[in-house]
Amino acid sequence: MLVYNETFIVDDAIITEWIEWIKTNHIPAIMATGAFNSFKALTVLDSPNEGITYCIQYQGDSIERYSDFYYKHMEDIHKAHNAQFEERFALFHTLMEEIDL
Repeated sequence: MLVYNETFIVDDAIITEWIEWIKTNHIPAIMATGAFNSFKALTVLDSPNEGITYCIQYQGDSIERYSDFYYKHMEDIHKAHNAQFEERFALFHTLMEEIDL
């Protein structure tokens, strides 16, 4: 299983607005691409950063579907987020693969 993780560090002053926008715009836009089967949202309890840190993890089963998302959709989705919350958040994303240990 592949996991695409977005970690957001969000300014305290916009938390309510940001959560609502993420729920009604950002997550639905990513899920509508068809690249992922499910998602979960988490908050980081022991973050050393100022602001509140959230992670949204999208689970998928195909590197091809992820690549399609990455090359055709991710830039526009992130541009929309940036336009909405410019300079009031930090974002980094990673792609991970689940392994058996």
